[in-house]
Amino acid sequence: MKRIISEFFRRGFIACGLGPVVLAILYLILQHQADVETLTINQVCLGIFSLSALAFIAGGMNVIYQIERLPLMVAILIHGGVLYISYLVTYLINDWLEWGVTPILVFSGIFAFGYLVIWAIIYSIIKRNTEKLNIMLRQKQQNVETITLTPYTK
Repeated sequence: MKRIISEFFRRGFIACGLGPVVLAILYLILQHQADVETLTINQVCLGIFSLSALAFIAGGMNVIYQIERLPLMVAILIHGGVLYISYLVTYLINDWLEWGVTPILVFSGIFAFGYLVIWAIIYSIIKRNTEKLNIMLRQKQQNVETITLTPYTK
């Protein structure tokens, strides 16, 4: 368990350095798309801290898949739930999402759809790679069987 916790912090600290970069990109997009011209010091500081924390959590949460005792579906649900709550809180405290049932439901639908699409892509890549490995293993096994069944001749 100590290894998992230290790996969580290692991955989290690596990822949290990207939080301010993502925030800068987000602010540039908002400037061009939403006519945001000025930000207060509080908005900038809150954005930097909250996106750094979000990146820390998102980066660290990937360690959940290394816990061997945890079934994959449980790990996916925990991972998705923690990310959902983290993103929702970040968006709400930065006023990037309005407080209200409709905006939160729309956000939830978009998050769930995006999360499912990403997992579908990951699943298809893993399945394709597994099939390739199985084909290679069958070919090697057939080669070994052919060699062992062939009688030795001088």
